[in-house]
Amino acid sequence: MCYNMFMTRYARRLDGKTFVITGVTSGIGRGLAQKLILDNGCRVIGVGRSVEKMASLISALGENARLLDGRLFDVSQRENWLSLASSLSSSGVRIDGIVNGAGILPHFANTGKTTPENVEKALKTNFLATVYAVDALRQALCESPVIVNISSAAALATIAGTGAYSASKSALKSYTEALRAEMRGKGQVSLIMPGFARTEIFREQNTTIESSRLFMMMSMPADKMVAKIYRAVARGRRRAVIGKDAKAMDFLYRLLPSFAPEIISSVIRRAKTPLFSDVFND
Repeated sequence: MCYNMFMTRYARRLDGKTFVITGVTSGIGRGLAQKLILDNGCRVIGVGRSVEKMASLISALGENARLLDGRLFDVSQRENWLSLASSLSSSGVRIDGIVNGAGILPHFANTGKTTPENVEKALKTNFLATVYAVDALRQALCESPVIVNISSAAALATIAGTGAYSASKSALKSYTEALRAEMRGKGQVSLIMPGFARTEIFREQNTTIESSRLFMMMSMPADKMVAKIYRAVARGRRRAVIGKDAKAMDFLYRLLPSFAPEIISSVIRRAKTPLFSDVFND
């Protein structure tokens, strides 16, 4: 009971805020948008790409859908952010925060099988989209804003076969840490580094996460991940590592930075998970 009261006190500071959230049509972005709308009465300017999934979110929100302003565009294109900023400015809309939740997980494969185009796509979606968002929306931010950047455990310790993904999330981590230092005393900047969650982000892989006993054991259900990220944001956490796998990777890298990627990759190789068949079966 005491913990619930503690969390309620912190969560109430989010009540009635206006957030721009990317990736609202699926996974963690969708879950956070729903929670902020349903639990805090927030207005959410939600960015996604799928008409059908945006319609699904609107349907799921029911009468609370009035608090969602759905925008359909590709976050990896800077001109789309400039257009959104112009739209908000002309409407006189001010925002209290940005949650950069959109992301892609390229197919697990050796770097020799990863095309430069795929690397560029990962960098633009997982990293540059956040840069574009923060830059374009800076003038629309209210005093003492909340900026939440969702990186990944891959930014803590790289796994073989995830070069493009890890690079993009590591860039986001460094950018967020610099932004946090620059905004000290002027707002909240939260760096979230979750482990694997059972979301649609695995759609680019050659099999489902359910095919791997190791990943099912270490990963977290999407709703549980959303709840933990929400609590971290509500409490104003500067840095949050979420999930058993993420915490293990963080600990191992701190302990053995030169060997952690090899150790983690060796564990996955021995598990013979189909998710990494194009990495270790050469």
